[in-house]
Amino acid sequence: MSHTPPAATITLALSKGRIFDEIMPLLAAAGIEVLEDPEKSRKLILPTNRPEVRVVLVRASDVPTYVQYGGADMGVCGKDTLIEHSAEWGGAARSGLYLPLDLQIAKCRVSVAVRTDFDYAQAVKKGSRLKVATKYTAIAREFFASKGVHVDLIKLYGSMELAPLTGMADAIVDLVSTGNTLKANHLMEVERIMDISSHLVVNQAALKLKMAPLRRIIDAFAATVAANTSAALP
Repeated sequence: MSHTPPAATITLALSKGRIFDEIMPLLAAAGIEVLEDPEKSRKLILPTNRPEVRVVLVRASDVPTYVQYGGADMGVCGKDTLIEHSAEWGGAARSGLYLPLDLQIAKCRVSVAVRTDFDYAQAVKKGSRLKVATKYTAIAREFFASKGVHVDLIKLYGSMELAPLTGMADAIVDLVSTGNTLKANHLMEVERIMDISSHLVVNQAALKLKMAPLRRIIDAFAATVAANTSAALP
């Protein structure tokens, strides 16, 4: 039995967790409802109330890749993921990705953090060469280069907080939301690199072949984001 979808099917790549939860109201505004709970289902392809729309569940860092190679027509991922993916390909355009919309969901920030007993400002002032552990090597490299700080980057994929605690690194560059995880591990945020939110990414070839249905979803998302932004203004 073939699992290849009909040509008219719209496939949306999402990751479990915060992005999935926060995209639901936007999907609802587009008339799309996911019919199964990803936390309870073992399925990686979830149906929706619209027979021509389906959701594929992938790792957050894989969303741009699925969209780029046509495994999905569109997807949602953080700005951090997009920057790292684009860095590998020399830009979003070269990777065949169209970025029509900042969805203004799953907001957080990328920051530099160190042990509470580490004098980061003094180390930078002295011109010390810092060991920095991060998953976000492109973001970290550009940030420290712009400051003229020499760093050795150590690529990690998780448990970033351990690196300074074990002496493997002087600092980390990681996503920060509330800062509670840093505090629990005796770390402190010392520099805010950039604010992060999740963006809609679309396969450029799919946009040409499925222009009308994809544009309807994009426009519905855009209208909801605009309304939410207006409602948030004082």
